[in-house]
Amino acid sequence: MINQAEAEVSTDIEHQEDGQQFLAFLLANEEYAVDILKVQEIKSWGPVTPIPASPDYMRGIINLRGTVVPVIDLRLRFGIAAKDPDLTTAVIIARTFSDKGERYVGLVVDEVADVYFLNEAEIQNRKDVSAAISGEYVQGLSQVKDQMVIVVDLDLIVRSSLADFEGEEIE
Repeated sequence: MINQAEAEVSTDIEHQEDGQQFLAFLLANEEYAVDILKVQEIKSWGPVTPIPASPDYMRGIINLRGTVVPVIDLRLRFGIAAKDPDLTTAVIIARTFSDKGERYVGLVVDEVADVYFLNEAEIQNRKDVSAAISGEYVQGLSQVKDQMVIVVDLDLIVRSSLADFEGEEIE
């Protein structure tokens, strides 16, 4: 016979196997999330080398073990007012793939929050959400505990940001 505690553990394990992990982070007290499989590492804020004539959201570049990594300020990319980096500011080093191969990019966020397991059924498609929620980078929304989490499309953010930066057209 299964007791109540074992049943809850079993449900959690099934939930984790059916879903995927998302790394949650904060921007202006709103919680966002990206697929954790695309996160290479998380770094604390440090100096970046500015790039002249780059878009305002492009903070510059860093050298990550011999790889030049462009750093995008997600506040500015999402149209949120800029904020000076502080002790909680983090840079999420993300890895994406495109027709140019593997690409790394740093994403400046106010703070890394948590890791969530979400399955597809828990993520409302952006098209299913009211028109009050807009933004081309929003993949969907999910309710976690009593907090709405905005799941963003990391590939689209990186593709469009680097295309703007490199002066290319996106498909």
